[in-house]
Amino acid sequence: MYEITGVRILIAPDKFKGALNARDAAENIAKGLLDVLPDAQIEIVPMADGGEGTAETICAARGCSWVECKAHDPLGREINARYGWLDQEKLAVMEMSEAAGMRRLSETERDPLRATTFGVGEMILDATKRGAKQIIIGLGGSATNDGGFGMARSLGYRFDYEHEQVDVSDLVELKGIRRPTDVVLPRIVAAVDVKNPLLGQNGATQVFGPQKGANKDDLDELERALTKLADVVAREFGFDYRNQPGAGAAGGLGFGLLTFGGATIRPGFEVVAEAAGLEQRMKDADLVITGEGSLDRQTLEGKTPAGVARLARRLHKPVFAIAGRVTQDRELSELFDGIYQNARPGMTQQENMKRAAELLRENARELADTFGVGL
Repeated sequence: MYEITGVRILIAPDKFKGALNARDAAENIAKGLLDVLPDAQIEIVPMADGGEGTAETICAARGCSWVECKAHDPLGREINARYGWLDQEKLAVMEMSEAAGMRRLSETERDPLRATTFGVGEMILDATKRGAKQIIIGLGGSATNDGGFGMARSLGYRFDYEHEQVDVSDLVELKGIRRPTDVVLPRIVAAVDVKNPLLGQNGATQVFGPQKGANKDDLDELERALTKLADVVAREFGFDYRNQPGAGAAGGLGFGLLTFGGATIRPGFEVVAEAAGLEQRMKDADLVITGEGSLDRQTLEGKTPAGVARLARRLHKPVFAIAGRVTQDRELSELFDGIYQNARPGMTQQENMKRAAELLRENARELADTFGVGL
């Protein structure tokens, strides 16, 4: 048991997807703790790991203003897209999902054979024209599987085909790529929450294509298309990023940013933690609490709860997690001093999500009462 009188608690969760954003999750955890520990000193640091919410989290920590630009959604419709802007540093903070995300489409509109990242390039160009010296872009929540070729087209790259290109699968006929001569991009940091390569069983298409609406035939077409894109890039440009960890993020946009944007890929948690000053804040805490919608094997691959836990371990701080649902896994459980889950026997996922705020408060009260292992 830990001494809890006047305890200083740092709450640093990610979003509970479909239920609560990271700040709302943290505030409900704080309410539950204060019911039991009214004298606790609580600091809230909402987190993200490159997925949706990354720009909001960084901007909340750094005090960005928000700017808008014209762009196109995954199916080519004109939209207003926004991104964060720090004028003093000439830093743009954006998410690819703002232009090319699943949230831009209805469920019946999902079509990775047609959806492109063209709008992402438009956002990058807008920030470049604004005078950005650096762009941070989160690669979560994509509706696309185009390897970043749509983004490249909007940046001025020209793709040569045997026949007129209609959709992503027509990349199989790609013959050559011509670089633009009049575009100089700032430094781009791609924040990712996955380590997938571009191709193969663990690649962008096979792992993430089905959730974007691709059937088996679509998956085969898309895999051939991205393979051809990577082959032509290697032949024309003399480098090949297809196997780089994170190249498969956002339907291969990681590959596209490396190839056409000269980007650096970094774990999103590290990018956000630096922006939020998480390590320094954690040094002042007696106890750390994190969480997100699901704790499972993917959590270990760079998701927020694992990042928070590993930093807490390095700083010798007790760390607990509260999640919507939890997979029984020894390696996962060993990261934390205790894990609490919102899921209850007989509870549906829909009910779990609907009652997320209430269940977080309930688990936080139990954590404060026991400071033991709650799972």
